[in-house]
Amino acid sequence: MQSIRRNLPQLLGDARRWFEEGLLAALEADGAAPVSPTQVQLFAALDDQGTTVSELARRMGVTRQTAHQAVHGLVAAGLLEQTPDPASARQRLIRRTAEGERAHRRAGLILERLEEQLAERIGREQTDALRTALEAPWGQPPAPRSG
Repeated sequence: MQSIRRNLPQLLGDARRWFEEGLLAALEADGAAPVSPTQVQLFAALDDQGTTVSELARRMGVTRQTAHQAVHGLVAAGLLEQTPDPASARQRLIRRTAEGERAHRRAGLILERLEEQLAERIGREQTDALRTALEAPWGQPPAPRSG
């Protein structure tokens, strides 16, 4: 039986899940409040000065409703807060609380450890090459070709 070569988006998705699962397991082992993969993704998409729910949804590639639900769960956990947006009377900014900042720093340290573990498994050179490729500017997605 011939195996089918997986496409790059599938491989990137698996890599992201590897980091998310490692992060969630480490947070649970540390006794942190349980969070979902969507909430982890929301935390990663959040700007330090605050971000609107609409912008979070766009960055995460989810509906506003999904982003809103994730925000409310993290607000209830004391990790995020909603504040008025000085640029728009109709919008609210989502920001980390002091506890949210601590959790964000802790998650950053865990992710650094996971990256080191990845380097031990696949090699430092491959890990550095992967980082370099992902940090390179890719530009806008190509427009469909007519024809």
